[in-house]
Parts: sequence; C-alpha cells; structure tokens
Amino acid sequence: MPLLSIQSHVTFGHVGNSAAVFPLQRMGWDVWPVHTVLFSNHPGYGAFRGAVTPVETVRAVLTGLGERGALGACDGVVSGYVGEAALGDAILSAVAEARAANPKARYVCDPVMGDRHGGLYVADSIPPFMRDRAIPACDAALPNHFELEVLTGRRVETLADARAAADSLRARGPDVVVVTSLERRGAPEGAIEMLLAAPEGAWLIETPRLPFDHPPNGAGDLTAALFAGWWLGGTPAHEALARTASSVFAVLEETRARGRRELALVAAQDKLVDPPRRFEAHRLG
Repeated sequence: MPLLSIQSHVTFGHVGNSAAVFPLQRMGWDVWPVHTVLFSNHPGYGAFRGAVTPVETVRAVLTGLGERGALGACDGVVSGYVGEAALGDAILSAVAEARAANPKARYVCDPVMGDRHGGLYVADSIPPFMRDRAIPACDAALPNHFELEVLTGRRVETLADARAAADSLRARGPDVVVVTSLERRGAPEGAIEMLLAAPEGAWLIETPRLPFDHPPNGAGDLTAALFAGWWLGGTPAHEALARTASSVFAVLEETRARGRRELALVAAQDKLVDPPRRFEAHRLG
C-alpha cells in the first residue's frame, strides 16, 4: 500500500518524517518520503544545522513521481510541517494529481503551526494557507488544541467548545477531525485527551500523562502518522483513534523507561502495531 509522506526530516531524533516513516513501514505501508526540511536535529535543543528544502526541489521531486506514474498508485498523502505557503501549493498540486489518477486516494493533513505553550512557530503565511487551502482540500485533519483555535478563530475551553470547533472545521472540508492533546476544563487530572469528530459522531479518548524531565518531541507527528496508517487502511475512525492512542502511549512509556529524550521508536516497534495496553474511545452523546 503506497503512501506519500511530505514532512520535515531530522537526522538525530524523531520528528516529522523521522517520526512517521518507520512506524508506517512497520504497519505495512510502502512509504514514499519527501522532506520539506533537512536538519541535524529538531529545534527543541535550541540549536540545529541544516536548511529548509527549496520549493523548487520539492516540486521537482513530486513532478518526478508524477512522471513515473507513482502518484496514481498512491493510496494516500500525509503532510506535516510546511515551511512556506508556496511549498503548501506544491503539496496540494500533488494531492490533486493523485486524486485525478486514483479517486480513492485520500489526504491527511497535520496542520503544524504551534502549540499553547510556545505559540506560533511558523511563517505568517502558514495559518491562512492551512485555514483557507489545506483544510478545505483534506479528508482528515489532526490539529492540536492550539491549532484548532487558530484554524477556527474560536476559543476552546470546554468539551462543548472543542466539539463545536471540530464540527465547524469539518463543515469546511475534512470528513474527519482529530483534536490531539486536548486541554479543557473538566478533564480528568493527569490525563491526555484526544477528540474525534466524524460523520458517525464524536468520540473522546484519554491516556495517562507520563512525567518527563524533557517531554519528547514528535509525539504529535507520530500520532498523525499512526492515525493515517490505520484510517487510510480501512479501519473505522474511532477504532483508528483507539489504536493510535494505545500505540503512542506504549512508545512514550518505553521512552520514559529507557530515560530517553527522543522517542524510542525502534525499541518499541512491536508495540506500534500491538500495544500491551489498550485504551478505548468513548462515544459522546
């Protein structure tokens, strides 16, 4: 099952494609990675080396895939960090070409823009691109709490707020919206929640919040990849959510047990597809 993954890449650590490609391969996907940046490590360390991939290079790679007929054989596209709006246009062009050749191809967008603790960490052109171009074009979107607020212009403080915002996002394009790392009033203490809004209804899932001296980067990228892998493979959205949450928790648990700052993806590879602890998504009325 071929899948095109257009995201950032780091040599040391696991964010972007470095957090997505191996888990998807472990799930059985034939992943075609296209890197939007090539850095030595993620910026969480404060310093890094490398460069953003020129838009012309990304376009050339995607054009080459099209010339090989590869985009028509692609079952889905996953996108993450987009450094500039012109790069986003190249991604959407590839999505359109894939859909034209294979109407069953679907697009999963992780609208990476920032978080509640650090605010925006992308160019000013990215929020309007995500809101006005990427979201209407995608089949599934996986914003975190902060990104949900940016995309909808709504303040999200309660579960009702989150459901209303997710539904408003669905009304603008994607069938499925997963709100990762939901932070709301009334949430169980010591838990991390995710909310799913889909045509069949809404589901909420929680996992324990594990203590870290340095919380590992890339958990959101891993979440998007795993959900995309299950959902694009035909798993119902609420079950894909449950499998994703269970696997991410297992990876984080393994990472903490090993005293690692970076996700222990290789050590936890069997747990990616068969997590020892299963969490269930609860349907909301």
